[in-house]
Amino acid sequence: MASVSAPAQTAPAQTAPLQRGIVKMVLSGCAIIVRGQPRGGPPPERQINLSNIRTGAMARRAAQGQPDTKDTPDEPWAFQAREFLRKKLIGKEVCFTVEIKTSLGREYGMVYLGKDTSGENIAESLVNEGLATVRREGIRGNNPEQARLCELEDQSKASKKGMWSEGGGTHTIRDIKYTIENPRNFVDSLHQKPINAIIEHVRDGSVVRALLLPDYYLVTVMLSGIKCPTFKREADGTETPEPFAAEAKFFTESRLLQRDVQIILESCPNQVILGTILHPNGNITELLLKEGFARCVDWSMAVYTQGAEKLRAAERSAKERKVRIWKDYVAPTANLDQKDRQFVAKVMQVINADAMVVKLNSGEYKTIHLSSIRPPRIEGEVNQFVNVTVDYIRAATGPGEGTPAFAERTCATVTIGGINIAEALVSKGLATVIRYRQDDDQRSSHYDELLAAEARAIKNGKGLHSKKEVPIHRVADISGETQKAKQFLPFLQRAGRSEAVVEYVFSGSRLKLYMPKETCLITFLLAGIECPRSSRNLPGGIQVAEPFSDEAMLFTKELVLQREVEVEVESMDKAGNFIGWLHIEGVNLSVALVENALSKVHFTAERSAYYKTLVTAEEACRQRKEKIWANYEEKPVEEVVHLSEEKERVANYRPVYVTEIADTLHFYAQDVETGTCQLESLMETMRAEIAAHPPVEGSYSARRGDYCLAKFADGEWYRARVEKVESPAKVHVFYIDYGNREVVSSTRLAAMPPAFSTRTLPAQATEYTFAFIQVPQDEDARADVVDCVVRDIQNSQCMLNVEYSGATCPHVTLLFGDTKEDVGLGLVKEGLVMVDVRKEKHLQKMVRDKYGLNIWRYGDFRADDADEFGYSR
Repeated sequence: MASVSAPAQTAPAQTAPLQRGIVKMVLSGCAIIVRGQPRGGPPPERQINLSNIRTGAMARRAAQGQPDTKDTPDEPWAFQAREFLRKKLIGKEVCFTVEIKTSLGREYGMVYLGKDTSGENIAESLVNEGLATVRREGIRGNNPEQARLCELEDQSKASKKGMWSEGGGTHTIRDIKYTIENPRNFVDSLHQKPINAIIEHVRDGSVVRALLLPDYYLVTVMLSGIKCPTFKREADGTETPEPFAAEAKFFTESRLLQRDVQIILESCPNQVILGTILHPNGNITELLLKEGFARCVDWSMAVYTQGAEKLRAAERSAKERKVRIWKDYVAPTANLDQKDRQFVAKVMQVINADAMVVKLNSGEYKTIHLSSIRPPRIEGEVNQFVNVTVDYIRAATGPGEGTPAFAERTCATVTIGGINIAEALVSKGLATVIRYRQDDDQRSSHYDELLAAEARAIKNGKGLHSKKEVPIHRVADISGETQKAKQFLPFLQRAGRSEAVVEYVFSGSRLKLYMPKETCLITFLLAGIECPRSSRNLPGGIQVAEPFSDEAMLFTKELVLQREVEVEVESMDKAGNFIGWLHIEGVNLSVALVENALSKVHFTAERSAYYKTLVTAEEACRQRKEKIWANYEEKPVEEVVHLSEEKERVANYRPVYVTEIADTLHFYAQDVETGTCQLESLMETMRAEIAAHPPVEGSYSARRGDYCLAKFADGEWYRARVEKVESPAKVHVFYIDYGNREVVSSTRLAAMPPAFSTRTLPAQATEYTFAFIQVPQDEDARADVVDCVVRDIQNSQCMLNVEYSGATCPHVTLLFGDTKEDVGLGLVKEGLVMVDVRKEKHLQKMVRDKYGLNIWRYGDFRADDADEFGYSR
């Protein structure tokens, strides 16, 4: 800044009052800024210019946006004069008198180092060192101060000091570099070595302008790892400070402005130079955090060279004391007791990539999510004890537009043997670190370690960050696939004991296993036992859970879930489920369930090698009357009488609307009383919604088992379920409200909006078949029956009564809606089907009463290869 003093002044009529202050900044060799003492905020400031002397003008950069202006260099000895005062005065207390104040508000006076005028006269020191000239115009001999300045100037000239030395002073002019062509290369060339610098300006608490020595680079440096409140520039050019912005700026100014420091330039992302300022009195970055003037920022924390944990600790200290920007801070785990914040637990199940179920010492189960990571797959240790430190609890969120609903999540740092599981995953490239908003404090307590681990994984190309093609692991799921299961059965039987991993536990005796050698998933049933059945949905309603079914499932989960086991496959059932024995660490799971009174021995165990062990364990539990045997009472032999109580048939007819007849003589019907009106209302609303917002053709990707919307041949949309995907042009769908099937192109499919899902209204088409009827095995005969039934009842209202349950659907009696005549009986009378004789006595009686026709009047007209002749089709 150019600084020319006022002309020499004559002595004022009265002595100017003596004032005191602290030197904040030296503008030039003859101008300083003095501030007062802070009281509840930044103190007032004023500029004081030295009377009677002149120093060279400082260099000035050309005004931005004005191409006609040029940079103005230093005048000779100007920088040396400024440096003389800077080193002598910055941060020191001075006293001064104001001799004159111009119309523009500039103040001129005398400045003394110290509390009174007995201290060093600054103007005299400058003149004595040859760094300033005396304004002799108008000097009067009766002014001793002016006379003293003239005397000192003469002595300086005689001694050839400063500007009076030979050479003209061109060597004192700095070559200031205001811009750097390639800042990143410049920063990298310094190799993070400390360089000397002078802080020339403080923009806000964490951004400064520094003059790098000895090459005079003038650069803007942002402190690594932190951010202070800033001054927002408004449209009219004014600046509005954020809360505590002015205080943070003063905090940095009072400690660094025009001080000699060392700066480590650490990085240069997006042309922004990041660095750390080192001062003998401390690290300003840590001090700003500790005093609550700044917060940590993740994006620049990774390049901080002095230890990121120190910054986190300083920020944590400010948060705990709730100072300044943290005055309203509430810790994420503030509402948790210490015992809920940090505990030891046993891992019972790894749910998915970043979540696990642990068992507390109290026996309670808790789902824990790993803090601050987003991995595709986890490498978890099941059945191991881990240390859990809860970092935060993510509140539950409702479903939004394009975002699903999430339940409340407990997010924690989980360690085992001193190893942070999340950090291990990230370092192997098996997870990425979540980025947060700057004001989001809900993150891992080891967040910086996670960022550093991710940076190493990216640098080394590990896992997700590898440029190699991701290997594809193909696993065949043959659960419920009867034909595939038949093909695998001989191999598994011959293999004896095979290795497997328990992927899921459906009930105490039903599991899903992954066979690593065969790379397939199978459903596995424990042999030799009869476990209590869990509740499940059936066509006729919900099957109530049997006593101790939940306890049996929990026992099996704790023992084998997601653990490596050995299995012996003996056979398979008609649904494609394998049956056999499961061993874990020498324990037979079937025997263990029986020993814990959670299962009974099944008669099929008689031919196995474990039968004796099972019977012994069962007898011991029966004697102790534990769990499933609690109400067991051994009946005397004489009381065992074989009685056959006849059960009466229950007739409870209800109206249904028949919508579809299948080739197997099964049919689909809608319940008129409970669903028809609701379905009509839903379909009307759904079609109006589609008309208002038609789906984009081809935007839906069909997957087996998905519920969707399908456009039928009539051009209307209906709810459907995808059964099979051959290709985008051939997708097999089942219309869940009507029972018919169709092969359509994926362009006729669309995603099902949640408002019309099966949660809003369950599927309305229920599958049934005729009771007491044998379906003809001959295809032509069966086709005749189906045609007859289609003509009689399809798309008509009938009366239906459930007689008994079947393997796939209920067996029913169906009456015509108008005549109330039995549809099945009519088929028998027409000779289209035969009667199916039931073993149940009450059903046998009904068959005799209902179907008591002399159909064998002319002998047995059935084929000779019927069942009673030892043949089976």
